[in-house]
Amino acid sequence: MWEDRYSAEGDYLFGRAPAAFLQDNPWIVTGMKTALCVADGEGRNSVWLAGRGLQVSAFDLSPTAVERARALAAEAGVQVATQVSDWAGHDWTRQVDMVVGIFVQFMGPGDRPGQFADMARALRPGGRLVLHGYRPEQVEYGTGGPPSRENMYTEALLREAFPGWHLERLASYERDVDEGRGHSGRSALIDFVARKPG
Repeated sequence: MWEDRYSAEGDYLFGRAPAAFLQDNPWIVTGMKTALCVADGEGRNSVWLAGRGLQVSAFDLSPTAVERARALAAEAGVQVATQVSDWAGHDWTRQVDMVVGIFVQFMGPGDRPGQFADMARALRPGGRLVLHGYRPEQVEYGTGGPPSRENMYTEALLREAFPGWHLERLASYERDVDEGRGHSGRSALIDFVARKPG
């Protein structure tokens, strides 16, 4: 499905600029040297992080998206270690300072605990987990994301998923999003930034 979406039209599905959340919270790179961007699509977020001096790796299952990510990195004059991989194919034992998941709500409640556990495993102790996505109210807006409320995040869900983590940001808000044809219009958003214990 994702390869079909990325290859259907010629331009970047979610635009070339990073998610507004990253631009609004540049402090998340403080103290970070390495980062992993999961299901990174066409590279807009990994390229932004690399531009801030981080050593960044990223993966996505769409060959078209990864090819565009490489082109975007070259255009920006930065290095991103990109890989075509599905979620299960990534090596989650390789630890980094920061794991970034931007709009990665393609897994339902049954698979989400494993998804969260993988991201936690990829973080060194004291590392930073950065999640940005949609709340259940997003389904009514219909301006991006999956059509299922159960795939969305709530503050309670994220708190419960990462007990004992040091919370740096947890915010729910509404915003007009203009991030390519994939995310466009009024949106119900949530940010979660937390440090892994240890």
